[in-house]
Amino acid sequence: MNKNEKKSLFSFLLIYAGSTVLMLGVLLYSYYINELQALDTHCTIQMQSAANKIRGDILKAYMDKKTFNPSKLKENSMHYGLFSKDKKKIYSNLFNKNLKFNNTSYFNDTHSFHISTIDENMGINIKYIIIETDQLPNDVKELKLIMISILIFSSIFIIFIGYFLAKLLLKPIRNKFEVLDNFIKDSAHELNTPVSILLASSSTLKQGRHEKKMLKYIISSAKQISHIYNDIHFLAFDEKNISLDEIINLDELIYECIDFYKDIALIKNIKIITKLEKTIILIDKMKMQKILNNLLSNAIKYSKKNGQIIISIKDNTLSIQDFGIGIKQEDQKMIFKRYKRGDNNEGGFGIGLDIVSKVVKEYNLTLHLNSKLQKGSTFLIDIKNILK
Repeated sequence: MNKNEKKSLFSFLLIYAGSTVLMLGVLLYSYYINELQALDTHCTIQMQSAANKIRGDILKAYMDKKTFNPSKLKENSMHYGLFSKDKKKIYSNLFNKNLKFNNTSYFNDTHSFHISTIDENMGINIKYIIIETDQLPNDVKELKLIMISILIFSSIFIIFIGYFLAKLLLKPIRNKFEVLDNFIKDSAHELNTPVSILLASSSTLKQGRHEKKMLKYIISSAKQISHIYNDIHFLAFDEKNISLDEIINLDELIYECIDFYKDIALIKNIKIITKLEKTIILIDKMKMQKILNNLLSNAIKYSKKNGQIIISIKDNTLSIQDFGIGIKQEDQKMIFKRYKRGDNNEGGFGIGLDIVSKVVKEYNLTLHLNSKLQKGSTFLIDIKNILK
């Protein structure tokens, strides 16, 4: 992973994980506040219930003219104290000594308190009933621990998912950049040959040597550069390439194509044989030229020196056959994808057959490939859908 990819990955994680964790934090805080209120209400009800029971027991003992004997509460987390009107202890098993008699309820770091009173006009020497419990602080601590744990583990999970998603999203972009990087390198390599030949031939011509031969090299190189440029231009603006169908003579168009490439074929001493039936078709002429140019260019490129190429039209089928290096079985489906090539040693950057495939699909034609290593390749196009 390069520096830019790492930067993009970090930025995505920061935005995605940061915003998601923040939203989760807000939701958890809202839940925490609601739970806190629920715990406080529940604790208050329990303390009020305990205080009312003690008050009831005191009043019952007073009505029965018996002495009230304090006992432990059933709730182990609760303790209580009984105090006179001048706040003197009558009974207490409270842990805290500093009590606030003026509040109905309050809490400190360790306990919650509820103060209930008995009407002093009844003649009972007990005025204050104070209930003490550590249930609420303990429940709050437990709630905080749960909330923090959820936030931490959720954050880790969100970051992990974010990282996985980022890698997933960056993968096609990374592949695209790798393809483009290879395309640029291959473009430089592909253009280097005809440009070098042009420069060398021009220099030789300047010296007045081998004029006829150098002129052929110059023409061949210029045509190769023209072919490369036209293919790149076609793909770059393929969305704007509106089809302008017209009636054309296919066999005549093939001869025009052969005439254009004969200088390139001559460099490798390749003979182009034609077996053409007169065929009239309805298609965009420029797009049909793209099919012929790319198939013939590939046939020349992958043919061996002193070889031959056969172009035929028979039974509504256009066939271009070479006797070159052939294409591996596992590569035959891939070569119609952009930037895929049959053999990296032969140059080219795999856009020609992508153009052929696009045009064939646009006109609902059928394209077949028969190829064997070191035997050659034959491209067959069923053209009956465009016959006129």
